[in-house]
Amino acid sequence: MKWLNLCLALLLTACVSLPSENIIQLSNLQPLPSSSSNQVVPLRVAVAAVISPKGTAESYQLLLKYLGARLNRPTELVQRRTYAEINDLVQNGYVDVAFVCTSAYVEGREKFGMELLAAPQVNGGVTYNSLLIVPRLSSAQSMNDLRGKVFAFTDPMSNTGRVYPTYLVQKLNSSPEKFFARTFFTYSHDDAIRAVANGLADGAAVDSLVYEFATAREPSLLEKTKIIHRSPPFGIPPVVVSPNIRPQLKAELQESLLEMINSSEGQKGLQAIGIDRFVLIEDSAYNSVRELLNAVGPIP
Repeated sequence: MKWLNLCLALLLTACVSLPSENIIQLSNLQPLPSSSSNQVVPLRVAVAAVISPKGTAESYQLLLKYLGARLNRPTELVQRRTYAEINDLVQNGYVDVAFVCTSAYVEGREKFGMELLAAPQVNGGVTYNSLLIVPRLSSAQSMNDLRGKVFAFTDPMSNTGRVYPTYLVQKLNSSPEKFFARTFFTYSHDDAIRAVANGLADGAAVDSLVYEFATAREPSLLEKTKIIHRSPPFGIPPVVVSPNIRPQLKAELQESLLEMINSSEGQKGLQAIGIDRFVLIEDSAYNSVRELLNAVGPIP
């Protein structure tokens, strides 16, 4: 028993001495490396590109630092270009926990049993909207006014950035391919906002939380854009894990997120990503997204 306690003490000492954060670059699309047997396995945290990679890396560093301290493990931020790639990382066990969009969760739940861990609470709520935005000087007042224009989608799997605006177009008895003169993907909501603000697109549909966060940090975006339509509320983008995660790790991660609000370091991490706290959420919160996906059709 003394020998076992000594080994455990040495292992914990090794945990403390390792660096706490690393970033896996967005361009690194190779399988994630595995740690050697004499190293503590890092906690790998994937964040979908809701905001641009640079913004994500900056915003989430305090959260990673908090999780690393709570779990006594080094942490790695893992980024990929698309939401689908993040889902693949979760499914194949390459990451321990992931921040995903609503449609990505619904798709992952259906495909391989992706599990909810927690949800961010923002301004006291756990919902968000899809905002249809246009340049400030645009005369457009609805989606119908964007017929024959250039439109910026965010990601093929994005609920607010691709699914909902496609639904609006379908209600006008058309499809994006026929309705718009041209469409393109920005692969982040803040880049879609900038595309509209800079005149690269005549319209875009973006996450309301990102729009509020981005325009607060960069007021010029608010001066150059305006909202012409707001969707009904949807369940907020959640934090998820693989169904194959170790139950103990899942419990530790969930407890750590839920208790962030109770420490000064945790509060700093929450503030950096613009949320009040993490809370529990039920799968039924995403039923409206399922209904929308059924109406629009399969994710391309």
